[in-house]
Amino acid sequence: MIYKQNEKYGSTYRLLRIGRVSDLTGISKSYIYHLCNQGLFPKPVPLVPGGSSVAWLESEVLAWIDQRVQARDCAIGDSNG
Repeated sequence: MIYKQNEKYGSTYRLLRIGRVSDLTGISKSYIYHLCNQGLFPKPVPLVPGGSSVAWLESEVLAWIDQRVQARDCAIGDSNG
């Protein structure tokens, strides 16, 4: 995990590498990239200008997971109503 201080807001960004994102979501690394390319998953942040290393903002990944849970709960509510 990589940490970066956000001086503008006084908070800390947590940057997650692909393995941790895969662990959190239960989605394979290659499918995470597929979802990103489709606009269905948060885009990664380049770690070095012009480099190939990327990471994801933990807050965006957790928000995506939360959206999936909310979508599930709405679908369950619709099928029970």
